[in-house]
Amino acid sequence: MPRPIARVLTLLELLQSGGVRTAAELADRVGVDERTVRRYVDHLVDLDVPVESVRGRYGGYRLASGYRMPPLMLSDDEALAVLLGLMAGRRAGLTTAMGAASETAAAKIRRVLPERLSRRLDAVSGSLTFTAPPGEAVAAESTVLLSITDAVRHHRPIAIRYTAADGRRSERTLHPYGVVAHSGKWYLTAADLTADDDRTFRLDRITDVRTLPGSFEPPAGLDPAKRVLTGLATAPYQHEVTLRIQGTAEEIHTRLPAGVAIVQELPSPSPSGADPVTEPWSRVDLRVDRLDWLPAVLASLDRPFVIEGPDELRGLVEAFAERLMNSAGRI
Repeated sequence: MPRPIARVLTLLELLQSGGVRTAAELADRVGVDERTVRRYVDHLVDLDVPVESVRGRYGGYRLASGYRMPPLMLSDDEALAVLLGLMAGRRAGLTTAMGAASETAAAKIRRVLPERLSRRLDAVSGSLTFTAPPGEAVAAESTVLLSITDAVRHHRPIAIRYTAADGRRSERTLHPYGVVAHSGKWYLTAADLTADDDRTFRLDRITDVRTLPGSFEPPAGLDPAKRVLTGLATAPYQHEVTLRIQGTAEEIHTRLPAGVAIVQELPSPSPSGADPVTEPWSRVDLRVDRLDWLPAVLASLDRPFVIEGPDELRGLVEAFAERLMNSAGRI
């Protein structure tokens, strides 16, 4: 590559790192004089790269937003970070309905990589394994995601078309509080003005978003992630389970995540008279479609518990305990 072109690309890379760069700083980094720096900036502008001049005592040059992306200069570490991020996003299922965009973006980056770095990245992707299974592919429309997040940021009400899990369709007016990624899916927590209640919505079930006039003020101390997890844990299911377990919320959540169970630490002592300070008890509420997996989870907690309901769960725990006893006595 001719040295002037290489220097122009070096100048572009410096500008892409952000901030305002003085002509003297750029001249020193590129190895030319300030007059040449100004000429190189003109070359970039001629190529439609949006470089703008900043006047004043601390003035210089910076890269502005343009109508198209300029040539992107990435270091080895940056290229690795981008490709690993794209790989992890696809693996976790956190892509939009334009999921092919992540694949084409990765292909474009790999196509221009030096062979040395390309081989190293092949080695990483070829030897990398994941302990968790791939995320379920339930992608949201990119236009839906971008419109909603913009409304969240600027506290704008929105109107959406929504399809529920049972296929029912509705139009709703919302005050969107936040977007949360959880278990390979995108969720929106919002005040549903149509139902006069706080709700959680799957973004992949939203087919249309319109930003409405006006604005709203979100509740103080809002925690979108906690709202989504609580909404998932309280969704209607076939069985409602109530337990008391000796342990803190943090200890119980190691086996019963916040998206599955609502845990409330109890101030009063347990029925056996245990000290509430050293041996706290917690109330655990779950809504589940099946009960057969709960006995093994309760056993794995290895903590005293009381089943308040349903009675069917008591029978399943007794049967599970009997199977363990029979297996322990088997020679």
